[in-house]
Amino acid sequence: MELVEKIEPFIIIFSIITGLIFSNISIINQNMGYLINVFLCLMIYGLFLETEVTELKNSFKNLKFTFASLIINFIWTPLFGYFLGSIFLKGNLDILIGFFMLILTPCTDWYLVFTKIAKGDTKLSLSILPINLVLQIILLPIYLILFFSSKITLNYTQIIYSLSIVIVIPFIASQVTKFVLNKNLNETTELFSNLQIWFLALTVFCIFASQGSILFDNLNSIISIFIPLIIFFGVNVIIDLLLSEKINFTYPEYASLTMTTLARNSPLALAIAINSFPGHELIAIGLIIGPLIELPVLYIVSKFCLWVKNSGLFFICNNLF
Repeated sequence: MELVEKIEPFIIIFSIITGLIFSNISIINQNMGYLINVFLCLMIYGLFLETEVTELKNSFKNLKFTFASLIINFIWTPLFGYFLGSIFLKGNLDILIGFFMLILTPCTDWYLVFTKIAKGDTKLSLSILPINLVLQIILLPIYLILFFSSKITLNYTQIIYSLSIVIVIPFIASQVTKFVLNKNLNETTELFSNLQIWFLALTVFCIFASQGSILFDNLNSIISIFIPLIIFFGVNVIIDLLLSEKINFTYPEYASLTMTTLARNSPLALAIAINSFPGHELIAIGLIIGPLIELPVLYIVSKFCLWVKNSGLFFICNNLF
């Protein structure tokens, strides 16, 4: 498994490129959208297998982590995201809305994979997931109306359906598996742990295979949205490090906070955009481009977090603050 871990970024990049190539084949891109949820479910199922529900309850006791992540995700991020979008995407409302939806929706799936790569506290990161889900559903329409002064109609049935598929079903399946296998659970858990990177790669492939044609038709949008996204990631990496040092987080807490506040929920936001804004394909552009930039960035940041840990920088700065 060590070799696979070393080539993970190349696996992800290969998935992106392959997905874009296959997006030109109509019989494939028309059916890939359904497979996104399948592979997300398998990836999350494996993560739930590794996590004990009793331990998740203890994670909620870390109020300092909870408040720090919620403030960054739902107060700082919307304000900063709208500021960046207004500067770099001014004049294109659809792309600006897509960018804003991407920024506003914290990830509910693959951030856990990158948290694990960064040696963060996966259980702690998982504990914040239900709160992120509820708040992004409630606050997304409020922020859209607040910042864009227009009535936005969201398909809540589709939102509930998407969340049920990606979160509820894998959770129930994992608990049934634990009950049935009981003492023989370790082999199954190890198997799905080793397969997580491949489920992630297949998810990425399906995203780009299903929506790549829109990306090709609007290549100029890549340049306009690339700069604010990179600035968003760069600034938040610095904020996460400084804040973690200031409030005396342990390294696993710091790594978890970084991934929780950086990773965006592109698949879920894409499903919401497609079902809520028919006829406005440009809104989906930001959500399609998001993983193209986000996934390599998350991998690089996960390695940066490990470098911070191994270099002793995190503990040195902790003492200074």
